[in-house]
Amino acid sequence: MNKKKPNDQVKKAIDTIGEADALLITAGAGMGVDSGLPDFRGPEGFWKEYPVIAKLGHSFVDMANPGWFDEDPWLAWAFYGHRLSLYRKTKPHSGFSSLLEIGKKKSNGYFVLTSTVDGHFQQAGFDDKRIEECHGSIHHFQCSDPCTEDIWSADDIEIKVDETAFKATGALPTCQKCKAVARPNILMFYDGGWVEKRTQDQDNRLWTWIKSMSDTSRLVIVEIGAGTTVSTIRQRSEYYADLHFATLIRINPRDYHVPKERHISLPLNGLEGIQAICGQLLE
Repeated sequence: MNKKKPNDQVKKAIDTIGEADALLITAGAGMGVDSGLPDFRGPEGFWKEYPVIAKLGHSFVDMANPGWFDEDPWLAWAFYGHRLSLYRKTKPHSGFSSLLEIGKKKSNGYFVLTSTVDGHFQQAGFDDKRIEECHGSIHHFQCSDPCTEDIWSADDIEIKVDETAFKATGALPTCQKCKAVARPNILMFYDGGWVEKRTQDQDNRLWTWIKSMSDTSRLVIVEIGAGTTVSTIRQRSEYYADLHFATLIRINPRDYHVPKERHISLPLNGLEGIQAICGQLLE
Protein backbone atom coordinates (compact mmCIF):
# COMPACT_ATOMS: atom_id res chain seq x y z
CA MET A 1 0.00 0.00 0.00
CA ASN A 2 1.09 3.58 -0.69
CA LYS A 3 0.99 5.05 2.79
CA LYS A 4 0.86 8.57 1.31
CA LYS A 5 -2.67 7.90 0.08
CA PRO A 6 -4.56 6.35 3.01
CA ASN A 7 -7.74 8.23 2.09
CA ASP A 8 -7.90 6.39 -1.24
CA GLN A 9 -7.72 3.08 0.60
CA VAL A 10 -10.36 4.17 3.12
CA LYS A 11 -12.72 5.18 0.31
CA LYS A 12 -12.13 1.87 -1.45
CA ALA A 13 -12.88 0.04 1.81
CA ILE A 14 -16.10 2.00 2.35
CA ASP A 15 -17.29 1.25 -1.19
CA THR A 16 -16.39 -2.43 -0.89
CA ILE A 17 -18.23 -2.89 2.41
CA GLY A 18 -21.21 -0.92 1.13
CA GLU A 19 -21.55 -3.17 -1.93
CA ALA A 20 -21.05 -6.45 -0.06
CA ASP A 21 -23.77 -9.00 0.67
CA ALA A 22 -21.95 -10.60 3.60
CA LEU A 23 -19.43 -9.47 6.24
CA LEU A 24 -16.80 -11.73 7.79
CA ILE A 25 -15.07 -10.03 10.73
CA THR A 26 -11.72 -11.57 11.65
CA ALA A 27 -9.99 -10.25 14.75
CA GLY A 28 -6.76 -10.76 16.64
CA ALA A 29 -5.56 -9.46 20.00
CA GLY A 30 -5.24 -5.92 18.62
CA MET A 31 -9.04 -5.68 18.56
CA GLY A 32 -9.14 -5.33 22.34
CA VAL A 33 -6.32 -2.81 22.86
CA ASP A 34 -8.62 0.17 22.27
CA SER A 35 -10.98 -1.19 24.93
CA GLY A 36 -8.12 -0.80 27.41
CA LEU A 37 -6.91 -4.39 27.42
CA PRO A 38 -3.12 -4.82 27.74
CA ASP A 39 -0.93 -5.32 24.69
CA PHE A 40 1.30 -8.33 25.35
CA ARG A 41 3.44 -7.65 22.27
CA GLY A 42 6.95 -8.33 23.55
CA PRO A 43 7.94 -9.20 27.14
CA GLU A 44 7.92 -5.58 28.33
CA GLY A 45 4.17 -5.18 27.75
CA PHE A 46 3.42 -8.44 29.53
CA TRP A 47 5.72 -7.73 32.47
CA LYS A 48 4.27 -4.24 32.90
CA GLU A 49 0.87 -5.84 33.48
CA TYR A 50 2.27 -8.63 35.69
CA PRO A 51 5.31 -7.30 37.62
CA VAL A 52 5.39 -10.31 39.95
CA ILE A 53 5.78 -12.62 36.95
CA ALA A 54 8.53 -10.32 35.68
CA LYS A 55 10.44 -10.96 38.91
CA LEU A 56 10.01 -14.69 38.33
CA GLY A 57 11.42 -14.21 34.84
CA HIS A 58 8.51 -15.85 33.03
CA SER A 59 7.29 -14.63 29.62
CA PHE A 60 3.72 -14.74 28.31
CA VAL A 61 4.58 -17.93 26.41
CA ASP A 62 5.94 -19.45 29.64
CA MET A 63 2.78 -18.62 31.56
CA ALA A 64 0.29 -19.59 28.84
CA ASN A 65 1.30 -23.21 29.27
CA PRO A 66 -1.05 -25.91 30.62
CA GLY A 67 1.78 -27.48 32.61
CA TRP A 68 1.31 -24.86 35.35
CA PHE A 69 -2.07 -26.40 36.31
CA ASP A 70 -0.09 -29.47 37.47
CA GLU A 71 3.08 -27.75 38.69
CA ASP A 72 1.60 -24.73 40.46
CA PRO A 73 -2.18 -24.41 39.99
CA TRP A 74 -2.37 -21.41 42.36
CA LEU A 75 0.01 -19.45 40.10
CA ALA A 76 -1.80 -20.68 36.97
CA TRP A 77 -5.13 -19.55 38.34
CA ALA A 78 -3.70 -16.24 39.54
CA PHE A 79 -2.75 -15.54 35.92
CA TYR A 80 -5.99 -16.73 34.33
CA GLY A 81 -8.20 -15.58 37.21
CA HIS A 82 -6.82 -12.07 36.90
CA ARG A 83 -7.45 -12.10 33.15
CA LEU A 84 -10.98 -13.46 33.61
CA SER A 85 -11.79 -10.61 36.01
CA LEU A 86 -10.21 -8.04 33.68
CA TYR A 87 -12.17 -9.23 30.64
CA ARG A 88 -15.43 -9.27 32.59
CA LYS A 89 -15.14 -5.69 33.80
CA THR A 90 -13.73 -4.16 30.59
CA LYS A 91 -16.32 -2.71 28.21
CA PRO A 92 -15.84 -3.40 24.48
CA HIS A 93 -15.06 -0.23 22.50
CA SER A 94 -17.58 1.35 20.13
CA GLY A 95 -16.05 -0.31 17.06
CA PHE A 96 -17.73 -3.57 18.02
CA SER A 97 -21.22 -2.10 17.83
CA SER A 98 -20.42 -0.31 14.54
CA LEU A 99 -19.39 -3.58 12.89
CA LEU A 100 -22.41 -5.36 14.33
CA GLU A 101 -24.78 -2.73 12.95
CA ILE A 102 -23.27 -3.06 9.47
CA GLY A 103 -23.26 -6.86 9.62
CA LYS A 104 -26.95 -7.00 10.52
CA LYS A 105 -27.81 -5.03 7.38
CA LYS A 106 -26.20 -7.50 4.99
CA SER A 107 -28.52 -9.84 3.10
CA ASN A 108 -26.28 -12.79 3.91
CA GLY A 109 -25.52 -11.49 7.39
CA TYR A 110 -22.22 -11.65 9.23
CA PHE A 111 -19.89 -14.04 11.01
CA VAL A 112 -16.99 -13.45 13.40
CA LEU A 113 -13.73 -15.39 13.51
CA THR A 114 -11.50 -14.35 16.39
CA SER A 115 -8.41 -15.56 18.21
CA THR A 116 -9.31 -13.45 21.24
CA VAL A 117 -10.50 -15.36 24.30
CA ASP A 118 -12.11 -12.41 26.12
CA GLY A 119 -15.73 -12.89 25.02
CA HIS A 120 -16.07 -9.25 24.00
CA PHE A 121 -17.92 -9.95 20.77
CA GLN A 122 -20.67 -11.67 22.78
CA GLN A 123 -20.56 -8.88 25.36
CA ALA A 124 -21.03 -6.33 22.56
CA GLY A 125 -24.21 -8.07 21.34
CA PHE A 126 -22.99 -10.35 18.56
CA ASP A 127 -24.96 -13.58 18.18
CA ASP A 128 -23.05 -16.36 19.95
CA LYS A 129 -24.04 -18.72 17.11
CA ARG A 130 -22.24 -16.44 14.62
CA ILE A 131 -18.85 -16.43 16.37
CA GLU A 132 -15.91 -18.78 16.13
CA GLU A 133 -13.32 -18.41 18.90
CA CYS A 134 -10.50 -20.39 17.28
CA HIS A 135 -8.33 -20.37 20.42
CA GLY A 136 -11.20 -21.02 22.84
CA SER A 137 -12.71 -18.85 25.55
CA ILE A 138 -11.72 -17.93 29.08
CA HIS A 139 -15.41 -17.92 29.97
CA HIS A 140 -15.58 -21.72 29.63
CA PHE A 141 -13.70 -24.34 31.65
CA GLN A 142 -12.56 -27.93 31.11
CA CYS A 143 -10.73 -30.62 33.06
CA SER A 144 -6.95 -30.11 33.13
CA ASP A 145 -6.29 -33.85 32.60
CA PRO A 146 -8.67 -33.99 30.64
CA CYS A 147 -10.75 -36.95 31.84
CA THR A 148 -13.67 -35.96 29.65
CA GLU A 149 -14.53 -33.67 26.72
CA ASP A 150 -17.02 -31.77 28.90
CA ILE A 151 -16.86 -27.96 28.69
CA TRP A 152 -18.85 -25.82 31.08
CA SER A 153 -19.62 -22.15 31.65
CA ALA A 154 -17.55 -20.09 34.07
CA ASP A 155 -20.32 -17.52 34.57
CA ASP A 156 -20.94 -18.38 38.22
CA ILE A 157 -17.28 -18.83 39.16
CA GLU A 158 -15.07 -16.13 40.63
CA ILE A 159 -11.34 -16.62 41.14
CA LYS A 160 -9.88 -14.65 44.04
CA VAL A 161 -6.29 -13.54 43.58
CA ASP A 162 -3.76 -12.23 46.09
CA GLU A 163 -2.21 -9.52 43.90
CA THR A 164 0.86 -9.09 46.11
CA ALA A 165 1.93 -12.73 46.15
CA PHE A 166 0.20 -13.32 42.82
CA LYS A 167 -1.44 -16.52 43.94
CA ALA A 168 -5.05 -17.67 43.69
CA THR A 169 -6.66 -17.98 47.09
CA GLY A 170 -9.47 -20.17 48.33
CA ALA A 171 -10.84 -23.18 46.54
CA LEU A 172 -9.75 -23.62 42.94
CA PRO A 173 -12.28 -24.65 40.27
CA THR A 174 -12.34 -28.39 39.73
CA CYS A 175 -13.53 -30.86 37.11
CA GLN A 176 -17.17 -31.77 37.65
CA LYS A 177 -16.40 -35.48 37.16
CA CYS A 178 -12.92 -36.41 38.45
CA LYS A 179 -12.40 -33.37 40.74
CA ALA A 180 -8.99 -32.58 39.25
CA VAL A 181 -8.12 -28.91 38.89
CA ALA A 182 -10.07 -27.28 36.08
CA ARG A 183 -8.52 -24.93 33.50
CA PRO A 184 -9.86 -22.44 30.97
CA ASN A 185 -10.98 -23.95 27.67
CA ILE A 186 -8.22 -22.02 25.89
CA LEU A 187 -5.65 -23.33 23.42
CA MET A 188 -2.37 -22.62 25.19
CA PHE A 189 1.21 -23.07 24.00
CA TYR A 190 2.46 -26.70 23.86
CA ASP A 191 -1.11 -27.76 24.62
CA GLY A 192 -2.03 -31.39 24.01
CA GLY A 193 -4.97 -31.35 26.39
CA TRP A 194 -7.20 -28.63 24.94
CA VAL A 195 -10.76 -29.85 24.39
CA GLU A 196 -11.66 -28.38 21.01
CA LYS A 197 -15.26 -29.61 20.71
CA ARG A 198 -16.87 -26.22 21.35
CA THR A 199 -14.59 -24.45 18.88
CA GLN A 200 -15.08 -27.22 16.29
CA ASP A 201 -18.85 -26.75 16.52
CA GLN A 202 -18.34 -23.02 15.96
CA ASP A 203 -16.10 -23.73 12.98
CA ASN A 204 -18.75 -26.02 11.47
CA ARG A 205 -21.27 -23.18 11.68
CA LEU A 206 -18.83 -20.80 9.99
CA TRP A 207 -18.31 -23.29 7.16
CA THR A 208 -22.06 -23.75 6.77
CA TRP A 209 -22.46 -19.97 6.48
CA ILE A 210 -19.66 -19.67 3.92
CA LYS A 211 -21.07 -22.52 1.83
CA SER A 212 -24.62 -21.10 2.00
CA MET A 213 -23.58 -18.13 -0.13
CA SER A 214 -23.99 -18.35 -3.88
CA ASP A 215 -21.13 -17.75 -6.31
CA THR A 216 -22.52 -14.29 -6.97
CA SER A 217 -22.69 -13.26 -3.30
CA ARG A 218 -20.18 -10.55 -2.52
CA LEU A 219 -18.23 -11.30 0.64
CA VAL A 220 -16.00 -8.74 2.33
CA ILE A 221 -13.54 -9.65 5.10
CA VAL A 222 -12.58 -7.02 7.65
CA GLU A 223 -9.53 -8.10 9.67
CA ILE A 224 -8.57 -6.12 12.77
CA GLY A 225 -5.45 -6.34 14.91
CA ALA A 226 -4.14 -9.70 13.71
CA GLY A 227 -0.35 -9.76 13.86
CA THR A 228 2.26 -12.07 12.41
CA THR A 229 3.63 -13.57 15.65
CA VAL A 230 0.66 -15.92 15.92
CA SER A 231 -0.66 -15.73 12.38
CA THR A 232 -3.76 -17.94 12.62
CA ILE A 233 -6.23 -15.16 11.86
CA ARG A 234 -4.18 -13.68 9.01
CA GLN A 235 -3.83 -17.05 7.33
CA ARG A 236 -7.50 -17.87 7.62
CA SER A 237 -8.54 -14.40 6.41
CA GLU A 238 -6.45 -14.90 3.29
CA TYR A 239 -7.77 -18.44 2.84
CA TYR A 240 -11.43 -17.36 2.90
CA ALA A 241 -10.64 -14.43 0.62
CA ASP A 242 -9.14 -16.83 -1.94
CA LEU A 243 -11.94 -19.36 -1.49
CA HIS A 244 -14.71 -16.87 -2.25
CA PHE A 245 -12.69 -14.34 -4.28
CA ALA A 246 -13.48 -11.83 -1.53
CA THR A 247 -11.78 -8.54 -0.73
CA LEU A 248 -9.76 -8.52 2.48
CA ILE A 249 -9.53 -5.23 4.37
CA ARG A 250 -6.58 -5.52 6.76
CA ILE A 251 -6.48 -3.00 9.62
CA ASN A 252 -3.19 -3.09 11.51
CA PRO A 253 -0.80 -0.31 12.60
CA ARG A 254 2.32 -2.43 11.97
CA ASP A 255 1.59 -5.64 10.08
CA TYR A 256 -0.67 -4.07 7.47
CA HIS A 257 0.71 -5.58 4.26
CA VAL A 258 -1.70 -7.57 2.07
CA PRO A 259 -0.82 -10.40 -0.33
CA LYS A 260 -2.87 -9.39 -3.37
CA GLU A 261 -3.64 -6.23 -5.30
CA ARG A 262 -7.41 -6.42 -4.82
CA HIS A 263 -7.06 -6.37 -1.04
CA ILE A 264 -7.02 -3.18 1.03
CA SER A 265 -4.39 -2.23 3.58
CA LEU A 266 -5.09 0.30 6.34
CA PRO A 267 -2.11 1.10 8.64
CA LEU A 268 -4.35 2.14 11.53
CA ASN A 269 -5.18 1.02 15.05
CA GLY A 270 -8.29 -1.12 15.36
CA LEU A 271 -10.85 1.43 16.54
CA GLU A 272 -9.36 4.14 14.33
CA GLY A 273 -9.67 1.92 11.26
CA ILE A 274 -13.21 0.82 12.09
CA GLN A 275 -14.33 4.41 12.61
CA ALA A 276 -12.73 5.45 9.31
CA ILE A 277 -14.61 2.86 7.27
CA CYS A 278 -17.86 2.65 9.23
CA GLY A 279 -18.65 6.31 9.81
CA GLN A 280 -20.12 7.03 6.39
CA LEU A 281 -21.84 3.66 6.15
CA LEU A 282 -23.81 4.34 9.35
CA GLU A 283 -24.85 7.90 8.55
